[in-house]
Amino acid sequence: MAVDYLVIVVYLAGMLAMGWWGMRRARSKSEFLVAGRRLGPAMYSGTMAAIVLGGASTIGGVGLGYRYGLSGAWMVFTIGLGLLALSVFFSARIARLKVYTVSEMLDLRYGGGRAGVISGVVMWAYTLMLAVTSTIAYATIFDVLFDINRTLAIVLGGSIVVAYSTLGGMWSITLTDMVQFVVKTIGVLLLLLPIAVVKAGGFSEMKDRLPTDYFDPLGIGGETIFTYVLIYTFGMLIGQDIWQRVFTARSDRTAKWGGTVAGTYCLAYALAGAVIGTAARVLYPKLGSPDDAFATIVKEELPVGVRGLVLAAALAAVMSTSSGALIACATVANNDIWSRLRGLGKAAPAEDHDEVRGNRAFILLMGLAVIGTAIAIDNVVEALTVAYNLLVGGLLVPILGGLVWKRGTVYGALASVVVGGLAVIVLMAAHGILANEPVYYGLLASLAAYLVVSLATPATDAAVLAAWRERLSGRAPELASEPVTAPQ
Repeated sequence: MAVDYLVIVVYLAGMLAMGWWGMRRARSKSEFLVAGRRLGPAMYSGTMAAIVLGGASTIGGVGLGYRYGLSGAWMVFTIGLGLLALSVFFSARIARLKVYTVSEMLDLRYGGGRAGVISGVVMWAYTLMLAVTSTIAYATIFDVLFDINRTLAIVLGGSIVVAYSTLGGMWSITLTDMVQFVVKTIGVLLLLLPIAVVKAGGFSEMKDRLPTDYFDPLGIGGETIFTYVLIYTFGMLIGQDIWQRVFTARSDRTAKWGGTVAGTYCLAYALAGAVIGTAARVLYPKLGSPDDAFATIVKEELPVGVRGLVLAAALAAVMSTSSGALIACATVANNDIWSRLRGLGKAAPAEDHDEVRGNRAFILLMGLAVIGTAIAIDNVVEALTVAYNLLVGGLLVPILGGLVWKRGTVYGALASVVVGGLAVIVLMAAHGILANEPVYYGLLASLAAYLVVSLATPATDAAVLAAWRERLSGRAPELASEPVTAPQ
């Protein structure tokens, strides 16, 4: 295992080094939060794929393959479908807005700032829990690597992510995500996938030794697939962590086509995880938990060195999602909640407020909160379900409604967020966190409130809509909060 340890240590040291290098580039709010809005197609595609394919997509995706066979690909597949839909239909418009958060988009669309405050709180809760669930996954990986206890594993992995994210912001995260994308591609698609299939005796042997429903594309169940679409496909359309990556694109064309490539990559990754899990079922039919399938097949079947690289791939998957969720959480907390509470707003002079230092402090603060919460919470699936239920039930309708329906009003948006969010919370308490009803009926309640209240209240002011159309067209300049300094 010494070679494997060396691979992991070199990888982690490289992540910290990139954080230090990224610090030299992050001299303005734009550079720190959205990488100066200048990523080209290749880097944009790699980083977008890296953030959406986290620990749940890698370890969880293999686990679903172990339990359900090829139909276990549906969870990650719906993530890819969501990214494709976002890229093809919405990303160009989102990139042209030149904002930093989803709540800022709501303020521009509806006016008044009232919708942005409440949506900021909901989005903050979502990004916090997303970062927490990613951080919890460190325990699984470091337990395989170093046989250390859960708390120490979370602190170790979380501290590395917090360190490089705090140092360089989005530039550091972008650079590390590109490395993580390459490591995941080599480790999971090019090494683990073919080795697992060969070790299991090939597809013919797998079909002979497993029930036929393991090779049924719909074996996981229609209702489960529908729920995945609601939660993950729609969740991809509106999450701050995803939008913040769209904001990094240097053009709307980059956002559209780069995202399309990343979404297609996700579809391939989904199938690979399910096949690896199916092969693990043949090799280890009596594992205690499906989520142990990834670690078991890596530990038992891969040669020294390759094992270290594949474990680094799993670590890369967790780190990319964790860092993306962390900077999204900190951005929302600072820009949408704290700055409003302090009364800074857009009228505050930039020189009175060091925005890079402020955002850096919020990443550190949120990072500590994420590590502490991850230590306290045991159930990853429940935490992730709460996050996505609140996101989809509370924010999907007012965000997409604002993009496609000009009659939507600020009061309709507020009613949609409040009614949908409360409905999700009440239904989770009544039916259980993992039930399907909260997201189903919460989304319907949110839609009904948006339509009824919007039609019952005065239309959005014409000046607000005119400014909104200017933004969508890309003709309105970004609101500069501080001068951009060239990298040294």
